[in-house]
Amino acid sequence: MAWVLLTIAGLLEVVWATAMKSSNGFTVLLPSIVTVVAMLLSFGLLSVAMKSLPLGTSYMVWVGIGAIGAFIAGVILHGEALNATRVLAAAFIISGMGLMKLSS
Repeated sequence: MAWVLLTIAGLLEVVWATAMKSSNGFTVLLPSIVTVVAMLLSFGLLSVAMKSLPLGTSYMVWVGIGAIGAFIAGVILHGEALNATRVLAAAFIISGMGLMKLSS
């Protein structure tokens, strides 16, 4: 169950990061509210998952899901660059998350 909660927490990190971009520096109300609510839920679920998962593993997977998800959201929603170097960097993050999970 901890892995499920950690995955949801990571996906909520994508939500808050994407909403934060849309909040335009917290000057647009709805995305600002979504950012804060998703942050609180994400941190809360991360803390519950950390009760039974190692700190390093849980934090790395949480950040990794958020980083990869934000990268994908940036490309799809905000027209950010998609090139070989960025894809390779994302692949390294995914590889690191997989290795960290295997080590625990």
